[in-house]
Amino acid sequence: MKRFPMKSNRGITLIELLVVILIVAILAAIAIPAYTSYLQRARRVDAKTALEQLRASQEMFRAERGSYSTDLAQLVNSWGVPNQVGGGPPAAWDYVIKLDSATATGFSGRAEANSARQLSDGDLKIDQDGLKTPADKWAK
Repeated sequence: MKRFPMKSNRGITLIELLVVILIVAILAAIAIPAYTSYLQRARRVDAKTALEQLRASQEMFRAERGSYSTDLAQLVNSWGVPNQVGGGPPAAWDYVIKLDSATATGFSGRAEANSARQLSDGDLKIDQDGLKTPADKWAK
């Protein structure tokens, strides 16, 4: 009498495939928002750096000339202050650096959220005293 070895079933069942797809979907649902939030915070750090550079440039300008500059273009050209954060054409910039108000005795600078991916993050501001608003965005 001949014995035939049992055939082993190779392959996967529909249930196993659905379980794997479900696990991948759950991991993606967790990872994608976390990664998006991480990128948004990284772009915010670039805007903070640009505002700190604006403040330092204003202080250097004041030390040399006795008053703050009222012209952002002058600071961009003379001190290398960035006028935007993010590359590409102006519509793709993540933040636009602006001088909200400037007098001989004070100034207020703003990084205005410009791209759709940063609009929910809002604007950042700094003044001659180093007051940074909103405080919760600067702390993170």
